[in-house]
Amino acid sequence: MQNKGKINGNQLIEIGYPEGKVIGIALEVIQKEYSLMEPDEVLDIMKNVLASPSDFLNDLKTSFIAEELLKPNKKDEIIELLPSPRLYKIYGKEGIEAGAIKQMDTAMRLPVSIAGALMPDAHQGYGLPIGGVLATRNTVIPYGVGVDIGCRMCMSIFDIPAGYVETGKGDLMKMLVNNTMFGRATFKKPKDHEIISNPLFSEIEILRGLKERAYAQLGSSGGGNHFVEFGIVEVVDSNNEWNIAPGKYLSLLSHSGSRGMGATIANYYTKLAMETCKLPQEAKHLAWLDLDTEAGQEYWLAMNLAGDYASACHHQIHERMAIGLRTNPVAMIENHHNFAWKEKDEKGNDVIVHRKGATPAGKGVLGIIPGSMTAPGYVVRGKGDEASVNSASHGAGRAMSRTQAKNTLKPETVKQQLQKAGVELIGSGLDEAPMAYKDIRTVMEAQKDLVEVVGVFLPKIVRMCGDEKFQEVD
Repeated sequence: MQNKGKINGNQLIEIGYPEGKVIGIALEVIQKEYSLMEPDEVLDIMKNVLASPSDFLNDLKTSFIAEELLKPNKKDEIIELLPSPRLYKIYGKEGIEAGAIKQMDTAMRLPVSIAGALMPDAHQGYGLPIGGVLATRNTVIPYGVGVDIGCRMCMSIFDIPAGYVETGKGDLMKMLVNNTMFGRATFKKPKDHEIISNPLFSEIEILRGLKERAYAQLGSSGGGNHFVEFGIVEVVDSNNEWNIAPGKYLSLLSHSGSRGMGATIANYYTKLAMETCKLPQEAKHLAWLDLDTEAGQEYWLAMNLAGDYASACHHQIHERMAIGLRTNPVAMIENHHNFAWKEKDEKGNDVIVHRKGATPAGKGVLGIIPGSMTAPGYVVRGKGDEASVNSASHGAGRAMSRTQAKNTLKPETVKQQLQKAGVELIGSGLDEAPMAYKDIRTVMEAQKDLVEVVGVFLPKIVRMCGDEKFQEVD
């Protein structure tokens, strides 16, 4: 036989009460006001309050329960978007697909959005479009950063004549084959790096299971459009930051990100953001985390660790090549283009700037904007344009989807273009063919107010993920 007045939280949940603060309020009221009643009678009263809480707002005994039940459930409440997007600038609009512009419009309707811009290489993605820049106040959007956190460019310039690309071609190809790994391939004995000793690997739960994989993938590159390539860089600015005389030099350029670690972090915190930040269907991938919350701080720390890890992988690639060349670079330039930064707006206020496929281009900031495997890339210096949120494109941008490129391009056509450009290709597939990309010169013209060119890079020996046809060269 039940004791009078003895009701527990599970019984309230069984009759329909939501988990949370209201359970505690109801149990406190029951103990104070209904301790002498039979449990079934108490449960009947609680059912009536739950069924129509507004009828009990003036009841001295149940008003606190009714008030709590009538409060909106913030966890399930849909956050409304602004009726129209905040104004933002689109660079090279004529070359950008409608889907990317629509995604950027949606991002600019978020109540946390402050400023934004769309770069000339933009195309549709998940959440924020590739080439999208979005500034928010004290919030971070995991899919505003992207899945490949810290995807970045890194260039080493060597004091070696440009002609070595031809005279030493065989040796350079061997160096790329023997010292780079792509996709699922990893080194049997990865070089150690201090990044693996970072205490965050033990302090943040999601990172604990990623340390071993991160170590295994050290110094390797992802698949898709990631590459390591030797080429010729022509320094055109006599007032460059490295005091290098204008001219042509042997150079190494790499493009990759944070590997499986970054993808796991992105997906975990995106799911968490979507559970706590309910947005309309068209904006659901733009769910944010408040930086004042534990989850927001965790993501911020994990994101920065992933960015540092991506940098470490690039540095190991360049170290291996420098050893092979028996010299150190005279200059190194590098930048993230999938990341979020704490910056200042024009009024001096702190903002979080998401650049998903966009290069930082604050005044005097150096960066690299690659073309395709047969088109030039550019070493640039930012002009600090506020309308672009101090940003520029991160490359030429795709003119064809991967599927479209695979279905329409022919291998012999790609080979002809590579031969015409004098480019040796190791690996890769049709989805990365030069014709799958926009004209980088048109893209650079569209952002001439955002950056100035310091140097021009021409790829000559390109290594990507794919067929290892040169693996047996020794």
